[in-house]
Amino acid sequence: NTPKRQACFIGQCMHESGGFKFLKENLNYSAKALMATWPSRFPDMDTAEKFERNPSAIANKVYSGRMGNTEDGDGAKYIGRGLIQLTGKDNYKAFGEAIGEDLVSNPQLVEEPRYAALSAGWFFNKRNLNALADVMDIETMSKRINGGAIGMADRIAKINKVLDVLTIG
Repeated sequence: NTPKRQACFIGQCMHESGGFKFLKENLNYSAKALMATWPSRFPDMDTAEKFERNPSAIANKVYSGRMGNTEDGDGAKYIGRGLIQLTGKDNYKAFGEAIGEDLVSNPQLVEEPRYAALSAGWFFNKRNLNALADVMDIETMSKRINGGAIGMADRIAKINKVLDVLTIG
């Protein structure tokens, strides 16, 4: 409801969805990219090469045992989806309860435009990101969205571009 909040929401969604092109996380990583993205999980080339270009195996390695993912295969089942890349069984369950849908059984629904947008708004609200937008704390906001500072320059550029558009005049 303010230009800063709108810019941060739109800019973060733009970054997370590849410019609104992708509503499902692409985990088709090379070994080198795995090591750069998740150095603690892929500490060396030998480990990374075992998972290279295998999205399901990558998802299960990086997401299993956290975010409510407890069953074999949960990492791949509850990969990032939607404009903000909702990830993990706990998030799918909580978002589903908030909108009255069984997303634990039907996680692919978050790839549909309606749920992709709703999930982003829900997540932004759940993580209290508007308060961070008010003070333009993009780094903390990005860490709450993505868990780290991946793509920080791109996030800042997108947010600033949207803010410029919203405040013209």
